[in-house]
Amino acid sequence: MKHQAVPYLSFNGNTREALNYYKDVFAGEISEIQTFGQADFPTPPEADERIMHAKFTKGPLFFMASDSFPGDSVMSGSNIALVLELESDEEIETLYAKLKEKGTVRMELEDTFWGARYAKVEDPFGITWDLNFEKGQG
Repeated sequence: MKHQAVPYLSFNGNTREALNYYKDVFAGEISEIQTFGQADFPTPPEADERIMHAKFTKGPLFFMASDSFPGDSVMSGSNIALVLELESDEEIETLYAKLKEKGTVRMELEDTFWGARYAKVEDPFGITWDLNFEKGQG
C-alpha cells in the first residue's frame, strides 16, 4: 500500500459553510462537490442539498468532507475517519478482514455506484477506517 491515510470530516448539514471557512483560512481549493440529490443513491428529499462528498486541497494539505445523513448527527470526536485509497481487490479484502476481526463493521465491503469497492470499519480503539478501491485501477 503506497497511499497515505486521508482525513474525512463529517458535518451536521453545514459542510459548505465549513469548507468555505477552510478555504478562507488556508487559501485552498474546494472540488468534486456532489450532493446526495445528485448521487445515484436512494435518499429522502430533505437530504438532496446536503453534501455527500467534497475534496479540499492546498498544497500537501488534503482532506475530504461530507454532511451526515438526515437523522444521523455527528459529534466532535466522531466526525473524522481515515480513508485508505487501496491498490487492489486483494488488498481491500485483506484489510477489511483484519479490521473487522476485532472491530465493528459500519458498512459491509461492497461494490458502489461510484465504481469502487468500499467498506467502513471502526477499529477496537474507536478509529473509523474507510477502505476504498477504485476498480478500474488494479
